[in-house]
Amino acid sequence: MKALLPHLVLAPILLPLVTAAVLLLLGDRRRRIKSLLNLVSTLAGLVVAVAMLLRVDAGGEIGVYLAANWEAPFGIVLVADRLTALLLVLVGVVGLCAALYAEAAWAKVSVFFHPLFQIQLMGLNGAFLTGDLFNLFVFFEVMLAASYGLQLHGTGWPRVRSGLHYIAVNLLASSLFLVGLAVLYGVLGTLNMADVAEKIPLVPERDRGLMHAGAAILSVAFLIKAAIWPLNAWLVPAYRAASAPVAALFALMTKVGFYAVLRLWTLLFSAGAGASAGFGGPVLLWGGLATIAFATVGLTASLRLGRIAGFAILLSSGTLFAALGVGKVEVTSAALYYLLSATMAVSALFLLVELVERIGNKGEELPGVEPLPAEDINLDDEELPLVGRAIPISLAVLGLAYMAAAILVAGLPPLSGFVAKFSILDAVVSSEGQGISSTGWLLLTALLLSGLAATVALAKAGIRHFWASGGRFVPQLKSVEVIAVLTLVFCCIGLTLFAEPVMRYTSAAAQSLYEPRAYIDTVLSMKALPRMEESP
Repeated sequence: MKALLPHLVLAPILLPLVTAAVLLLLGDRRRRIKSLLNLVSTLAGLVVAVAMLLRVDAGGEIGVYLAANWEAPFGIVLVADRLTALLLVLVGVVGLCAALYAEAAWAKVSVFFHPLFQIQLMGLNGAFLTGDLFNLFVFFEVMLAASYGLQLHGTGWPRVRSGLHYIAVNLLASSLFLVGLAVLYGVLGTLNMADVAEKIPLVPERDRGLMHAGAAILSVAFLIKAAIWPLNAWLVPAYRAASAPVAALFALMTKVGFYAVLRLWTLLFSAGAGASAGFGGPVLLWGGLATIAFATVGLTASLRLGRIAGFAILLSSGTLFAALGVGKVEVTSAALYYLLSATMAVSALFLLVELVERIGNKGEELPGVEPLPAEDINLDDEELPLVGRAIPISLAVLGLAYMAAAILVAGLPPLSGFVAKFSILDAVVSSEGQGISSTGWLLLTALLLSGLAATVALAKAGIRHFWASGGRFVPQLKSVEVIAVLTLVFCCIGLTLFAEPVMRYTSAAAQSLYEPRAYIDTVLSMKALPRMEESP
């Protein structure tokens, strides 16, 4: 069974790549086959990710695939450990729900939606799996190239305007990425992550400042993608203008930026990095706190649900970076659990934006449903026609789903959002020992106030859509839309019910991140397969 894992490592990249090629060959014909192929491929990717997670969790095994059978650091390597497998499962769940939701309408808008969707999944999976910095750049570009088309998917000037801003900002980030890579390669002579980690303690003092400058430039590219303040002005307009399934899928993209910083910071600047140990930690902490503050103000000032969902992404990014900046295994472990809950909750919220906005559309009444009272009828206790009126099933399901998503995003009990935030708070307090530092108090205060702001903002939006005049119109919901939203909500409920084993897994993942010797040794000691000798 050990030989199976390296081949599983390649599957999350190869599967969407082949699927995208087949979808392009089908052209504009056979739309039903294309939809089915997109869903089946995404589901297969999720199954592969789950199988990989079970393998790495069973014995802590790290899977390494040597592309073209070249050993590291000379060849391209793909690496799967606990963190990678966890994020691949997250991509599979969110991707499957987004693909399912898109089949209701959005997938029919363009013939290239399905190929772009698969290429996006390929870029996401590749960014999590790659073991060297240059191929991290390659998969970043694959992911971004697909996202440009998906962000502009549809019509309307707001989508074009925000899309152009989105493209310009990400092109700048890509340029900084290349500059940072060039500086690091000039100092270290390698871009393999494990090999870079080996060579950083050996860097002469005269070159250490230049190496730090290269790492800082590289991190700016990641922080732009992760939407850390003040590099995040592009996110809310771009995600608000995107179609609902695309915005739900884009919730994963900020997590790619966080993953890159998490992986490289704990690998390159670990306790064994000599004079470079912990480099940039305070920037992560204060950048995360500033992002939480910015998102809190944005949530408080927002009325539209799409903008609230955008600021919820910023809030999750700020929380993750602030927790990472603390630099403690326990806090990072809780942050990984929070990453799962927050990503699925915000994705569900983005899918709900379009559905909830249908409530105020009088043209969306379901056939055969008796219309609700007009706006000018007084809805008091003496309004006899309203007595005994049943709540339409679509409105009830939508209301319950929205309530669950709001509770998850705000971090209220009893769902996984509360468990995640409470775990972070408890880990921060425990890691401080006898007394809590000023930064610890700031983080605790920021988490509590941001949760309050999210609660108020989502409550206002709920009242506006469900209880105000627009709430008396029954929305039309398609079964695939409801299934997609409820799947994400039930996954978060599953996180709540199985919090103990999930946190045990995230704790093991965080421990391996802060003790990267096993990762380094596994990658650098992986031997190429014997080559077949040519017959004379």
